[in-house]
Amino acid sequence: MARLKLKAAFLVSAIAMLATAGQAEDRFGIGREATPAEIAGWNIDIGRDGSNLPPGNGSVERGRTVFSEQCAACHGDSGQGGVGDRLVGGQGTLASPKPIRTVGSYWPYAPTLFDYIRRAMPQNAPQSLSNQDVYAVSAYILSLNGFVPANAVLDAKSLAAIKMPNRDGFVSDPRPDVHNH
Repeated sequence: MARLKLKAAFLVSAIAMLATAGQAEDRFGIGREATPAEIAGWNIDIGRDGSNLPPGNGSVERGRTVFSEQCAACHGDSGQGGVGDRLVGGQGTLASPKPIRTVGSYWPYAPTLFDYIRRAMPQNAPQSLSNQDVYAVSAYILSLNGFVPANAVLDAKSLAAIKMPNRDGFVSDPRPDVHNH
């Protein structure tokens, strides 16, 4: 019931925001509705199942080069970490007193790696990598963690097919600690 009320409140507020967007333009002479092209430019999220992955592909070999040029300064030459997070290793440590959270141990879905790299990396120039380079860097990181061979070439289908070790390590909806009465 609480979830339904929350969804209803969100829907009402979203409708109100849409209704007032045109009013601000008319009343104050500011703003305008976003064009479909502008919306498409921001609508780049990738589902955990690989939905919305773009066309293209990238090899581990190309990923090694891009990683060296764009990522190693923060994440270390082999993803061991540095200024940026460690990306490699940590398998089997999540239940230990000192878990090591990496792409290899913690991330549940390979397509979300692509999504994160495309949106946020490199940190000094987010969204500057081509889709091919994002596939390549994803392939390289997954190869460093032993999930794809060193000669792998990933595309939307093959990336979505990768089963990450922690795929079932997250609590699914509904959460057992939240009760909707």
